[in-house]
Amino acid sequence: MTDNIIPMPEKPKMGDYKRHLLVCTGPRCTENGEAQALFETLGEKFKAAGIDKGELRVKRTRTHCFATCKSGPILCVQPDGIWYYNVNETNLQRIIDEHLVGGRPVEELIYHQSTCSVP
Repeated sequence: MTDNIIPMPEKPKMGDYKRHLLVCTGPRCTENGEAQALFETLGEKFKAAGIDKGELRVKRTRTHCFATCKSGPILCVQPDGIWYYNVNETNLQRIIDEHLVGGRPVEELIYHQSTCSVP
């Protein structure tokens, strides 16, 4: 009799982060790739703002579709439950400076805010 023990894969590693920024890069959110272009700038913008590491670190992830396909690019900031629309270059910088660094959401760019609370 043989032992059919399957070894567990190596567990992934992830550094600590304060917030997670999700960016919809799906084709219905922005037809000309504006969301993907914004996503590609986040590394340098986060570094310049000092949120690429340390206690304010923001993790960033591309998503394919949020199913709210109007007025994109659309971003979601978790765990805050804040959803932003119309995120152009200028608005993205405001979100970084005011919300991700300063902790104050940019109210006029929010189209949804979760009322859920984390236990």
